[in-house]
Amino acid sequence: MRSKIASPRTRPVSMRRLAIASCVGTTIELADFGLFALAAVLVFPRIFFPALGDAAGLTASLATFGVAFVARPFGSILFGHFGDRMGRKGTLVTTLTLMGVSTVLVGFIPPASQIGVLAPIILVTLRFIQGLAVGGEWAGAVLTTAEYAPAGRRGFWSMFASLGGGFGAILSSALVVGGSLGMSDEDYLSWGWRVPFLASIILVGVGLWVRLNIDETPVFKAEVERRGAPKAPFVQAFKAQPREIILASGTMLMIYSSYYLGITFLTNYGGTHLGIARTPTLLTALAATVFYTIGIFLGGLTADRYGRRLTMAVAATAAVIFPLIMFPVLNAGGFAGLAVAMCITMFITGTATGPLGAFLSELFRTQYRYSAAGFSYNFAGIAGGAIPPLFAASITQALGAYMYGVLVSLLSLLSLACVLLLKDNAGRDLTSEVGGARPRRSDVRTESSERTRTTT
Repeated sequence: MRSKIASPRTRPVSMRRLAIASCVGTTIELADFGLFALAAVLVFPRIFFPALGDAAGLTASLATFGVAFVARPFGSILFGHFGDRMGRKGTLVTTLTLMGVSTVLVGFIPPASQIGVLAPIILVTLRFIQGLAVGGEWAGAVLTTAEYAPAGRRGFWSMFASLGGGFGAILSSALVVGGSLGMSDEDYLSWGWRVPFLASIILVGVGLWVRLNIDETPVFKAEVERRGAPKAPFVQAFKAQPREIILASGTMLMIYSSYYLGITFLTNYGGTHLGIARTPTLLTALAATVFYTIGIFLGGLTADRYGRRLTMAVAATAAVIFPLIMFPVLNAGGFAGLAVAMCITMFITGTATGPLGAFLSELFRTQYRYSAAGFSYNFAGIAGGAIPPLFAASITQALGAYMYGVLVSLLSLLSLACVLLLKDNAGRDLTSEVGGARPRRSDVRTESSERTRTTT
């Protein structure tokens, strides 16, 4: 059966088709983003920062990785402005194009041994463009499904944009593993790492074809017809709902910090501190991204059944506890301990990510929803995804890896507090003003029954 939603001035739209379009786009963009994350710890310190030595080179490479997190809030403001004024569809096509071009160009950058300091400068510039694109991507992809979805199933359908991020993480890990198998370290550092970046142009072409064949959301069209396009949606959002924006950003600190811990930090830790070879470490990272994707799916399902806030609160609680017990197990267990640590960390992270699409969509008004949701999602990346990597190497070297786990645990505790301070608006009509009466359970059941009658 295919669930279809009809609006008075558009043809019936398949929710499955919209979900696939949302998922495919974020898969491609997050795969490109993930390629950079893995290359930042495996390749870039030796290719672009060889003169700095191992520790300083890794720190510089991770700082480059963090540049994108600094750029993402600016991308959310820029593309959120156009997304709220001109529509979701065109904005998403633009973000995907920018992401694809910048990723392919990374694969062409000569090493520092050939062009000197110009190499890391080009790398930082392209990374900043990647950050701008991703900053405008996730919120638009989420709203494409959330603004079509029936209220009683919004957690499930909105989850597909985040699920695309999970598939993107799997794809990027698979590309790196596939590219390194049967290849010497010299060949991999010379040219092997470039292949996944160059091959991503094929995925971008597929993503553009999918996105060009979706319609604008009826919720956005109705808002423009009723009130006109907002002049400054980002400014309006901060004037109307500053508390919600700040707390929503806080809820995602644990997602960013735990994701970095589970993939980037532990990938490097497995090789440098546990002495595990590159290929087994990358295969473990690949398995961890599968657990991350499973967590996203389950988080989206439980968000409809038990509520967005409860699902995220349980995941945040687990993220507070697990880093405190992880490193003793990790150091004692060798490769098995690494696999357990990475997979559990990523599963917890995915479970918290699953409800986010519905949670943020229901938190903000339509007139500035793209700007507010996008900024909240990406601003948290600075505190959770950009700053911790800068201190990871120095904290581990000076105080031990356990203290880095303590830092992640504290960020997760802050996220838990923010989750509990926000309301759960599950089932809210997205065309109504936030803060109005929440639908009665009978209304949700009636809507669900209507949805069942409109499926074919």
